[in-house]
Amino acid sequence: MSKTKNNKVMAPQLNKQEKRRAELEKQKQKTRILIISTVALVVIIFVGLFMLASKDSSSSTAGSTFNFNYSELPRLGKEDAPVKIVEFGDFKCPACAQFSGTIKPQIVQDYVNQDKAALYFVNMAFIGPDSVTASLAALSVYHQNSDAFWTYYDAMYANQGDENKEWATADFLVSLAQKEKLPIDFDLLRKDIENRTYESELQSDIKIAKDAGVTSTPTVFVNGVKVDEPFNMKAIDAQVKAAATAVSAQ
Repeated sequence: MSKTKNNKVMAPQLNKQEKRRAELEKQKQKTRILIISTVALVVIIFVGLFMLASKDSSSSTAGSTFNFNYSELPRLGKEDAPVKIVEFGDFKCPACAQFSGTIKPQIVQDYVNQDKAALYFVNMAFIGPDSVTASLAALSVYHQNSDAFWTYYDAMYANQGDENKEWATADFLVSLAQKEKLPIDFDLLRKDIENRTYESELQSDIKIAKDAGVTSTPTVFVNGVKVDEPFNMKAIDAQVKAAATAVSAQ
């Protein structure tokens, strides 16, 4: 009789323990679901905020205009041309040499010679030490004779050496100017290169590149708006026409 009685007493206790374990397991499951849901919600919120920030950033960059001080830059064409095209270049850059031989002549023929636009240049010397030397030489020529600058520009790109070798030495640069018979003082050119006369002006150009968000060469702007494809003349033409229309509507 006592065994039966004990069994009857134990059964309710086991049921209570099982129910408690089941309730605890349900509670744990609910807690896990709550934690997972909270983490997922936080992730979704962060992703949404990141995408929104990226969208705002890209929309503010696209179509934004950089204000150049055109009077301080080498210019090819009329000062009062309605459209102003700015090229950022490094004289050691092979792509810039390609730009000078293919795209620049079309810009000159279609816009500069037609008084539709003026072309400007900003030194972005970053490839090697002689990028700086070449830029200092170009600035010296520019300050001696602004028209001769563009002849020198073409000559440096046409006679460009290996990107990985230091070819733009003072001797080479002075010799090139003499070969092109530039109407300048060659002794002054050498002196300007060796004394780094226009170092501060070059640093100013490099700062312009940084402020404009330029990270590669060649990079082209039309009336302060960056051109996405500097080797696409159709894209450049469309941007030039849009800029001209905007100017005429003012």
